[in-house]
Amino acid sequence: MKSKLFCFLLCSLSLLSHAEGTNKQETDKTVTQSLIQNPSGRESTSLNGLWSYVVDPYENGYYNHRYQPHTDGYFKNDKVKSPSDLIEYNFDTADKINVPGDWNTQKKELYLYEGTVWYHKEFTFQKQSKKRYVVNFGAVNYQAIVYVNGVKVGQHEGGFTSFQFEITDLLKQGDNFITVKADNRRERNQVPTVNTDWWNYGGITREVSILALPKSHLADYTIQVAKDNTNLITGKLTVDGKNEGKVTVVIPELDIKKKIKLSKNGEASFSFKARPTLWSPENPKLYAVEFHYNGEVIKDTIGFRTIETDGEDIKLNGKSVYLRGISIHEESPLTNGRAWSEEDARLLLTWAKELGSNFVRLAHYPHNENMLRVADELGLMVWSEIPVYWTVLFDDENVYNKAELQLTEMISRDKNRASIIMWSMANETPNETARLTFITNLIKKTRSLDDTRLITAAMDTQSNSKNGMVIEDPLASVVDIIGINSYCGWYFAEPETCSDLTWESSYNKPVIMSELGAGALQGKHGESNERWTEEYQASVYKHNLAMVENISSLRGLTPWILKDFRSPRRPLKNIQDFWNRKGLLSETGVKKQAWFILHDFYKKIEEAKK
Repeated sequence: MKSKLFCFLLCSLSLLSHAEGTNKQETDKTVTQSLIQNPSGRESTSLNGLWSYVVDPYENGYYNHRYQPHTDGYFKNDKVKSPSDLIEYNFDTADKINVPGDWNTQKKELYLYEGTVWYHKEFTFQKQSKKRYVVNFGAVNYQAIVYVNGVKVGQHEGGFTSFQFEITDLLKQGDNFITVKADNRRERNQVPTVNTDWWNYGGITREVSILALPKSHLADYTIQVAKDNTNLITGKLTVDGKNEGKVTVVIPELDIKKKIKLSKNGEASFSFKARPTLWSPENPKLYAVEFHYNGEVIKDTIGFRTIETDGEDIKLNGKSVYLRGISIHEESPLTNGRAWSEEDARLLLTWAKELGSNFVRLAHYPHNENMLRVADELGLMVWSEIPVYWTVLFDDENVYNKAELQLTEMISRDKNRASIIMWSMANETPNETARLTFITNLIKKTRSLDDTRLITAAMDTQSNSKNGMVIEDPLASVVDIIGINSYCGWYFAEPETCSDLTWESSYNKPVIMSELGAGALQGKHGESNERWTEEYQASVYKHNLAMVENISSLRGLTPWILKDFRSPRRPLKNIQDFWNRKGLLSETGVKKQAWFILHDFYKKIEEAKK
């Protein structure tokens, strides 16, 4: 019996904006998509490593000359059988590329490429008759169509969320191949839309694996402390397949072993008394948790904590907390492209800790799961966001569906991570009616999926007042925490005027300064009024940090940004060179002067608590 909980994911099959979503091949066999919780905690076979690739800007491997889908496109992996055969591709002799990884920084000729690239991998597999098999992709940017042994298994839209397809009936004993059509073209009706301020990395950017599951398996689970009682652990379970009766939940360190009876439809809610040590930045306590069902033991590490607002305060485990944060893009100083590995996550988040942060904003899209798991371990609270960015088509129902699907996939994957304290709906969207309806509906959806975390959005729609700035945006009335993006001293005003700038808010809610900052080329020095110098950036930080101390409702900040990152919007020769230079670190991790100013500011705040 397929779980009702995951049926919402099937809509992803109809969301593609390109013609492959409307011109389906009649001979394709599309297998039902499901989403399995904690794939890294399951038995699996990695498909990481070298894949063959073919660049296909005209999509000849998918469409014929009448622009109709082929029945024998590149996904068939045809071979020349006689000298007269005409086949105009060959994955056996094609160039290789690393997966996970983006094509832009691996292949210099693809640095600015946007379009289709076919990925192909051949592998041997030992299939077991008592298992079901699911192929798991951490992310493919932006559109993906997946084929196993020449047969289409499904398609997915969205470049930063996981997706899975069951392939049990298609896997063969022995030799197999998997082919992926990856397309990173920007389109107006996508999420994000055509204009962003980050690099459009293409390809299979996160890990790929085949999960081996019992015929009946625990597909999904949620476990946490109750919102109003930290001595009560609660959760939900969902089984996919024949109901085998009970799931056993084990937390050895708490001496807990509970058998949870499933309902007829394979679901269960549970609660039991416990006294866990609560997770916090000062003590990021994680518990080993096991779920036993039908011969499978799923292991996870879980932190227990509560988060809430009280007027203008944010309270973690019932105590007021100030969020000493920094924003981060998913770029690696190790591989010079899209970050994906635990090593990437550990380096980026260790830098954040060194800065004095207890909080990070993972902008502007869901980051890879390693970032959340390492944040759990290091004690960094997290703002997690979907790419409803700038000017998506707020009056387009199909675009809303795409945003809601990405939101659902983000929450589904990461709901058990203690580090995430808030879900962000959007960044810098225009103050208009359609946008308010769009984001309000996303908020309603979020609360229906997870009512234990806070909701925010980053806004740049503040107004001028007599004394300075006023937060006056109807979106502020529907979020729990108001995010403010403001670049005093960089996009407006002189840096020295920022210190006395005041902010007014009538919402009686916590405010986070979600972006402030300035650009500087690391190693470029001059006077404090000279753009692009470290001294100018340091001056902007000095005066902005004086400004934020004037905001009575401010409960944290995430300046922009930890390190320099690539952006096609930034072409200035010998300064930007397609890098956004607002990082406190250079792209290789060298500290700029502003790093030390923010570090000392956070140290002062931390010491004031003692």
